[in-house]
Amino acid sequence: MSRTNFENLRVYELAEELADEIWKIVHRWDTFARDTVGRQIVRCADSIGANIAEGTGRYNFQDNRRFVKTARGSLNETQHFLRRAFKRNLLMPADVKKIKPLVDNLAPQLNSYLKSIGRDHQGE
Repeated sequence: MSRTNFENLRVYELAEELADEIWKIVHRWDTFARDTVGRQIVRCADSIGANIAEGTGRYNFQDNRRFVKTARGSLNETQHFLRRAFKRNLLMPADVKKIKPLVDNLAPQLNSYLKSIGRDHQGE
C-alpha cells in the first residue's frame, strides 16, 4: 500500500507514535481504569492523527488549518488525561519517560505545521 500525503508528515508520524504508546500502556490497565480514563485517553490521542489526516484531504488550506487546530485541542485533551492517569498512579516512570518527549515535541510540531499550511497561497 502506498503512503498518502499525510503519512509523509513528521507531525503525523509523531501523533501515531504517541497514540500507539498510549494504546500499549492502557491495554495493561485493569478493566475499571481502561473503561474510564483509558477509553478517553485512547480516543483523544487517536484523534490527533485523525484530524491531521482529515485536514490534508480537505478542499482548501483554511479547512486544513481548522483540522490542525482541532488536533491541537486533542493533544491538550490527551495531556489532561495523562495528568489524570499520572495522579491516579496508572503511569509507570518508564511510561512517563517514553511519552513525555513525544508530547513535548508534538505541540511545537503542530504549531509549525499550522503556520506552514497555505503559506504559498498567502504570499508569505
